[in-house]
Amino acid sequence: MTDLWVQRTGTRRYTGQSSRGAEVLIGSEDVDGVFTPGELMKIALAACTGMSSDRPLSRRLGDDYDATIRVSGDADRENEVYPRLDEILEVDLSELDADAAARLLVVVERAVDKVCTVGRTLKAGTEVTLAIETE
Repeated sequence: MTDLWVQRTGTRRYTGQSSRGAEVLIGSEDVDGVFTPGELMKIALAACTGMSSDRPLSRRLGDDYDATIRVSGDADRENEVYPRLDEILEVDLSELDADAAARLLVVVERAVDKVCTVGRTLKAGTEVTLAIETE
């Protein structure tokens, strides 16, 4: 299992790290060059959708197909939640006839609904616990 942690690197600035050597810069909206935690959640959702749709799309379109997944959703600052997240999967299906494209989109939607863990978790909700350790 990959270990994950966030290290404070400055005022409202953190670096997320993994035991596999990955890093991501995190901070508030007023800090340049970082993602906010909410943006990372949205990116995780979009990446999960992309990865979940990759196999059916590459099987039909080839390994070199292009896709972009856009994700948006404003925070409700009064309640500190994102009440809605909208994704758009942009992919060129012009090489397929209309029936083949429609069938592929059904397969893609099923794949995302079945295996996108991030999307499934957001839709279902999850229990979050916090322990605070002091020295």
